[in-house]
Amino acid sequence: MTTQREIADQLGLPIHPPKVELFDLGPRTNTDSKQHVRAVDEYRVEPFGLYMARPLVDHPRASYVESWLLPSLGIRVTDWWWHPGQERDQDFYLDIATIEPGAARWRSLDLYLDIVVVTGSHADVLDIDEFLTALRASLLDDTTAQQAMTTTHITLDGLARHDYDLSGWLAEKDIELSWRPR
Repeated sequence: MTTQREIADQLGLPIHPPKVELFDLGPRTNTDSKQHVRAVDEYRVEPFGLYMARPLVDHPRASYVESWLLPSLGIRVTDWWWHPGQERDQDFYLDIATIEPGAARWRSLDLYLDIVVVTGSHADVLDIDEFLTALRASLLDDTTAQQAMTTTHITLDGLARHDYDLSGWLAEKDIELSWRPR
């Protein structure tokens, strides 16, 4: 039987299983996708999702991360605080994900596809190669892959209809995200 790694090598593409993150509200920790447990400055639960804010430790490009997990939309919205000189041409980074809310712990499963949003200008889909490699290597089943593609298309459509204004699209869904002042 051919292994997932062998399939990836044959395709000439990198492969990794879907990234899992845990958000533990009681101890205010975030177990990141590399399974490092990180201290969280703030969690906030709203009817539409979970907000998290925490510093990034030893990250070469960013110092802080704020994210909203929005289970009903299947997206995680992130705003990075970049180190001087490391800024990127993006306002928000959206991960397509399966998000499981819980009373004490939330869990997200990253579905490879990401969207970078530049407010008022455009949105770009990233990591299509990773998504296809994972699908070919059976790291995603057909149903989950279809869910990821559908979520990506719905999100892009909503953003485009609101001139790439994430807040405008979310307001249509009665979702208002708030962020820390800088």
